[in-house]
Amino acid sequence: MRLPRIRRANHTEPPSDSDDIQADRREPRRRRIDFPRDGRRGLRRWLPSWKLVSGLFLLSVGALAGLFVAIYLSVEIPDEHDSARRQATVYYWADGSRMVSVGDTNRQDITLAQVPKSVRNAVIAAENADFYRDAGISVTGIARAAVNIVKGEETQGGSTITQQYVKNTYLSQDQTITRKVKELFLSLKVSNQKPKSEILQGYLNTSWFGRDSYGVQAASYAYYGVPAKDLNPSQGALLATLLKGADSYDPALGPANHKRAVERWSWILDRQVETGSMSAGERAKYTSFPEPKPPVKPTSQAGQIGYLVDITNKYIKSRTEITDKDLAGGGYRVHTTFEKDKVRALTKAVEKVRADRLDPKKRAADQRAQVGAASVRPEDGAIVAVYGGADAIEHFSNNADTSGVPAGSAFKPFVYAAALERVSARKHPSALPADDGKALKPVAPARSEPMPWDLAQALVDSDNTPFVQTGKAIGLKTVEKLAIAAGLREESMAKLEPTFSIGTSTPSAVRLASAYTTFINEGRATEPYSVTRIERDGVEVDGFEKPEARRAIDPKVAAIVGAALQRVGWSALEPPKDRKVHYPVQVGKTGPNDRMKSAWFIGTTSELSTSVTMFRTKPDVPNLLPMQGVGGPDSERGSAFPPLIWEEYQRTVAPPPPLAGAGVPQGLGTVS
Repeated sequence: MRLPRIRRANHTEPPSDSDDIQADRREPRRRRIDFPRDGRRGLRRWLPSWKLVSGLFLLSVGALAGLFVAIYLSVEIPDEHDSARRQATVYYWADGSRMVSVGDTNRQDITLAQVPKSVRNAVIAAENADFYRDAGISVTGIARAAVNIVKGEETQGGSTITQQYVKNTYLSQDQTITRKVKELFLSLKVSNQKPKSEILQGYLNTSWFGRDSYGVQAASYAYYGVPAKDLNPSQGALLATLLKGADSYDPALGPANHKRAVERWSWILDRQVETGSMSAGERAKYTSFPEPKPPVKPTSQAGQIGYLVDITNKYIKSRTEITDKDLAGGGYRVHTTFEKDKVRALTKAVEKVRADRLDPKKRAADQRAQVGAASVRPEDGAIVAVYGGADAIEHFSNNADTSGVPAGSAFKPFVYAAALERVSARKHPSALPADDGKALKPVAPARSEPMPWDLAQALVDSDNTPFVQTGKAIGLKTVEKLAIAAGLREESMAKLEPTFSIGTSTPSAVRLASAYTTFINEGRATEPYSVTRIERDGVEVDGFEKPEARRAIDPKVAAIVGAALQRVGWSALEPPKDRKVHYPVQVGKTGPNDRMKSAWFIGTTSELSTSVTMFRTKPDVPNLLPMQGVGGPDSERGSAFPPLIWEEYQRTVAPPPPLAGAGVPQGLGTVS
């Protein structure tokens, strides 16, 4: 007999207590990542465990290693730069016509066997002592460079020879993180695939040594006039010094450079002893610094062109991070302020006066005479012409832009202006006490009297004593500050001794011409400039906006000094009786009372401010030679020649207007 089927109810019976106990005993489901941490409260809940930290670290390292390997395998060594495809840097005149192309690569490849072992050792000791042992990179150097790039600081230092070779041969010179990353992987690959000898050879053939020379062979000729195989260990150490930066270590580029070069040259020789590549006994042989020959310009920069390029490059480097190496590498289009007709006119004026008045065959003093000149546009400070010397190829030093020639009486207007400002600053400017108990007293002038001050006549007469006394009375620091505000460089200022007021400072012709514009610009000074625009690959480089004028001297003071300088001009440039013309010009000059070893003339009109200097030098003598006897006994220690050069130049580029009646030039100098 079958039992009837019992149907279950659709509802679920409530669990018993035993079921609850069994459920509680089941283990909770584990999470793969215990974060936030289970069973923790407060801050501890959010602190990861050491297992989690170590796991994430290993995972990150593994991922980075995988990425590193993947990138390394994907990177291919590109073709080397083709030097023949390098673009020149082109300089243009102010009118847009081409002046000169510079930067065709001066490079002569040689084998490593043609480079003396001592030179190789010097380079390795200076740049990368572990070259033969490293993997081609310096991780710490790259990290430091990356941090510096982010911080906007200098990135030099830390690169191995392999890295520098890769940068020179395969990459651009851009200081970016992307370029550094490429450099890292390429350096590793090059180090693995090329022998060290080939890398060192490539590095020596592609490195920049300054003086327009790429590679050790070109550098050897540029500095010592010999092939690299003939370099001795001392000369090799100097070339290794230049790898740190020829702009700062070429000893011919000024006393500071020379000092740095000597110190690093000595350090490199000592370093070779430390690294075991030179014995102490051999090191002891090299105690005299191997002075290189003077720099020379390429033939394309003959005449005044080399001086124009020199001034332009200095200005570019002062406004940007562009280096001589960058410019020599090419690709830039540089538009300058130089006006072709004025440069030629200034050159012809100098050559004419020299030919007419100097006779080197007859007078020994005339053989060493040098001329420097510069012409600045007062309106905006543009340098429109310079005369740097007879020929940039034969005479490298730029006479127009070189500090070292005392200004003499041409400095006195700044003393005069400082005294006037000191008096005007006093509540009752009735007297300025002097050390001798006397006073510099202003005279109550007629309304149109152009020169109300006692020092004006001393300026016209080139009388030194009143200016020495004035400088002492008002303080030489006061004079110095005003001269710098007007545009003279601080580094050209002489020691603050009594003779400071009569021109022991040594401003360049460019700076003196520019500073004099302050007296006709109502006391405003403008920084002289030589570049209006630079382009590279069609993109304009920032940093070349016109300098803005700034207040340097009180307008009334500038007018008074300007009037005095006009009086100097009337006496210095008195027109012939048959010529009814006169230059409305302010003039600063040296005269027969000056005992400086230089002669100056600065003529400033509303169109041009032009300074001309003459001095004597000898290559192996550090100080200037005496001017006595230059041009014969009637030359007034050579001071007769700069005004002749100025007037010859001025007649060509800006003929003077007719002199109206018997009047005095109008405009500057009238004090209300």
